[in-house]
Amino acid sequence: MIIRFGYVAMSMMMEDASPSKTVTYTSYKKLAEKDPEVALNKVRRVSRENLHNCLRLLRHNKAHGVKVFRFSSKIIPLATHPDLKGWDYIKELYPQLKELGDFIKENEIRVTFHPDHFTVLNTPDEEVFRKSLIDLVHHARIFNAMKLDYHSKLVIHVGGGYKDKISSLERFVENWAKVPKGLQHRITLENDDKTYTASEVLYLCNKLQLPMVLDIHHFRCNHDEDEKMAEIIPEFINTWKNTELPPKIHVSSPKNEKDLKSHHEFIDPDDLYPFLKLMRKHNVNFDVMVEAKQKDKAMFQLVKDLERYPNIKLLGDSVIAFS
Repeated sequence: MIIRFGYVAMSMMMEDASPSKTVTYTSYKKLAEKDPEVALNKVRRVSRENLHNCLRLLRHNKAHGVKVFRFSSKIIPLATHPDLKGWDYIKELYPQLKELGDFIKENEIRVTFHPDHFTVLNTPDEEVFRKSLIDLVHHARIFNAMKLDYHSKLVIHVGGGYKDKISSLERFVENWAKVPKGLQHRITLENDDKTYTASEVLYLCNKLQLPMVLDIHHFRCNHDEDEKMAEIIPEFINTWKNTELPPKIHVSSPKNEKDLKSHHEFIDPDDLYPFLKLMRKHNVNFDVMVEAKQKDKAMFQLVKDLERYPNIKLLGDSVIAFS
C-alpha cells in the first residue's frame, strides 16, 4: 500500500514565498477613489507575485517528491468582488496560469482548492447560493485556465444545519441540480467537525455520485455514537471508484486537550497510524493532506516519524509504503 503526503498552500521552509498575499477591499477602495488604474495595478502586481510564488512552491515540491498540494484560494485578490467585475483576470494572468498547469501536468501533481467556509450549496438563501456558485466557478476557471482536467478538484463542506439537518441535506440535493455540469465534475465533499458526519456526507456522495474526502480529525470531533471508522472506510473508498484517482484523506492533530478542533503546529503520528492499519485491510493506495500550522515542515516531520512504526518503509521525503 503506497501512501503519498501533501500539504496546504504555503511553505514554512522557503523564505518570502507566500502565494496568498492580499489586497484588502478597504485599501483598494481608498486607492480607487484617487485613481482606479493605480488600484487595479496593485491587485495585478500582487496576483502575479502570488502566482510566481505558487510556481516556486511547486518546484520545491518536485525537489522533495511531493505529489499532493492544495492551492490557496487567495492567489488572486478580490477576483470575485463586484467592483472588479470588469477585470478579466483569467485572460490577463493566463500565461502564468498555463505555466503552472504545464508544470503540474508534467510532474503529475495532484492539486486541489478548498473554497472558504462561506461557500455553501445547501443554503436556503438564494443570494448566498448565487455568491457560492460565483466563488466555485472562479476556482474552476483557474483550473480550466491551467488546462487541468477534472482530476483537479474543489473540496467543500456540505454547509449549515439550519436547525434541521435532514431538510438541509435534501436541500443540498435540490440545489445540486442548479450547479453547472462542468462544475459538478470538479467537486468533492468533506465531513466537518461541527455539523455533518462522515455517514451524512457519504449519503450525499452516494446519491449524487461524488467522491468523498475523509477528514479523520473531523471524524474524531464529530461522529454519531454508532458510527465506526472501520465501517466508513470501505464506503469512502468506493466513492473514488470511477474517478481514476486514489482516495484522499485529511489529517490534523488537536491544538490541545481543551481545544480539540483547532489544528496543532505538527501532526502526532499516533493520530494517523491507527487509520493506516484500518486502510491496510483494503490494500488501497491513497493520499494524505496534512493540515497543520507548520505546513510542509509538519508534513516532512510526520513522514519521518512514521518510519519508527511497524510495517512502514520510507520511499522518499513524502511517500511511504505500508505492508
